[in-house]
Amino acid sequence: MADQGLLQALDYILNHSDGASVDVLAEAVTRRRRDLTVFQAVGEIPNPEKMAKEISESLGGSTKKIMDGMKTSIHEMIVRLLREHAPELNENQIEELCQEWLPTQSGKKHKDKNMPSDALLSMIEHFVSFSHGTMSKTVDQGLREELGAWPERYWNSFPAVIRQIIKDYLENKITEKEYKSKILIAIG
Repeated sequence: MADQGLLQALDYILNHSDGASVDVLAEAVTRRRRDLTVFQAVGEIPNPEKMAKEISESLGGSTKKIMDGMKTSIHEMIVRLLREHAPELNENQIEELCQEWLPTQSGKKHKDKNMPSDALLSMIEHFVSFSHGTMSKTVDQGLREELGAWPERYWNSFPAVIRQIIKDYLENKITEKEYKSKILIAIG
């Protein structure tokens, strides 16, 4: 079967071109013959599709390298800022915050942060108050009527870094001031 592009070109040349078009086509044929002669002497006729694919792959690899480098730089900047402004955070907490704040390959954050920070802070305060035994019975009872076993539900809904900070505070590993500072940083 004949090449469809060739058939279309021949149809145009033979049936639809005028004098000016024939001159342009003649120049194009002359230029193509010259290019083919040069490329045959070199030993390779250019393949535009292959060249486009190679360029695309090359640029794609470069873009990925650039993006990976940017992500690494941003990660390092976050770590440096956290160490500078929140020296009380341990390495695991710093890494947890980095994972929470940096987008993944798909552009989504690692954790779903649909919960407003004020609601999360209120939940944390309830949980800590309950754990210290300072929560009033009516508040506890109201939460249980509304949510059932709310302490477990709250605990399981907290991000790992928040759970670790609360745990450290409840076990007296950090002061109240450190606890509040870390919670505010973790919530963002």
